[in-house]
Amino acid sequence: MGVFTYTMAEIDSPVAPARLFQALSVDSHNLLPKVVPDFIQSIEVQGDPTTVGCVKQINLSEGRPYKYLKNRVDEIDASKFYIKHTTFEGDVLGDTLESAVYETTYEPSGYGTRYKMIAHYHTKGDRVETEEDVAVGKIAVKMMFKVVEEYLVANPNAYAST
Repeated sequence: MGVFTYTMAEIDSPVAPARLFQALSVDSHNLLPKVVPDFIQSIEVQGDPTTVGCVKQINLSEGRPYKYLKNRVDEIDASKFYIKHTTFEGDVLGDTLESAVYETTYEPSGYGTRYKMIAHYHTKGDRVETEEDVAVGKIAVKMMFKVVEEYLVANPNAYAST
């Protein structure tokens, strides 16, 4: 098994880190099916999304090449706007991946937030995960971020009190 690390996204946003963290990492199960229904049909939550061990099953919309994936929260620090989660199940892993570990930070910046997601792909056997293999995932991460960012800009009270 090999581990291949890629930066999935580095994005500057005018939205405050606390709002982005709540929308994208903590309350994603409520928000994402509403703002990206063509991509995510529903998200089922097992446990408290603010605690380690919480599992979210993300059911992708009909017509997508994959049906679902399951993510488990491995680390979460709301005071530092940091979350680490593992995709450990789902057809999205295919025949080549054991799991994918994602580390996401929402760093305060003079502009608002510096969002960064790093992925660690754990492959089966001697499989190599290339930049081309993760290109579609990078596009999806950036697209979802931008849609959520647009929603938060258009709705300045959403996630503002957290």
